[in-house]
Amino acid sequence: MASMAPSIHGNGQDTPAAVPPNRFWTFAEGRALFELGAFYAATPLLSALPKGDGHAVVTLPGFMATNNSTVPMRRLLSRLGYDAHGWDSGRNVRVNEALLSRLEKQLQRLHKSTGRAVSLIGWSLGGVLARELAKLHPDKVRLVVSLGSPISDDRNHTNAARLFKFFNGEEPENLRGGQFQGLDTAPPVPTTSIFTKTDGIVHWRGSVQQPGDHPTENIEVYASHCGMGVNPSVMVALADRLSQAEGEWSPFAPKLHQRILFPKTRID
Repeated sequence: MASMAPSIHGNGQDTPAAVPPNRFWTFAEGRALFELGAFYAATPLLSALPKGDGHAVVTLPGFMATNNSTVPMRRLLSRLGYDAHGWDSGRNVRVNEALLSRLEKQLQRLHKSTGRAVSLIGWSLGGVLARELAKLHPDKVRLVVSLGSPISDDRNHTNAARLFKFFNGEEPENLRGGQFQGLDTAPPVPTTSIFTKTDGIVHWRGSVQQPGDHPTENIEVYASHCGMGVNPSVMVALADRLSQAEGEWSPFAPKLHQRILFPKTRID
């Protein structure tokens, strides 16, 4: 699963071997505190983002995190008109059948109670879980957005690999008959990966998804890994993606006054 050889994508070009982020960006992850401050300072502006249609949205926290980490995001989504929920699974540590069962039950309950497909927003490892959950139940999922998630099959893209292995062993993804293989394959629903090239936990190349048979896109932002769930530019992109009518999708195109928030991405 974790090969260090160069990989070749559909464009026929080699991409660099998987490596963790530069240590400089890892040591600079403390800047997430400034992103949190910017989030609250920008609250009046963020509250004016496109309003939602009331459908359910579930946020999945990152590795070792709990619902507390997604409170600011969920409060904003609620103000924008969404039925925002945390997950029902405590701290995100173990990837196992028990976790999958809880996620499935929550998704099925929300889908049944609202009669509508549910959007999933996953931060880091939460994004990996959101994508795999959508593969299991694509009829119940409207949209998946991952934030700085290691959606490559190669764990060498993250410097949290050893800690993850400590809690989960060598091959925790061998679940549901190998469902958690092919993490780089997007689910059969519209899927957005939001990433930053200054991520200190997951190398940005490990968060880039390739085109597939269903709508996929990558959105680059200026952010830290630990601040993505409160970064104002991430909220702008989230609000835009979630506000699309169900069954309709078009690539993200920031408004003229928002373009300064989003780098012109080069993924080569």
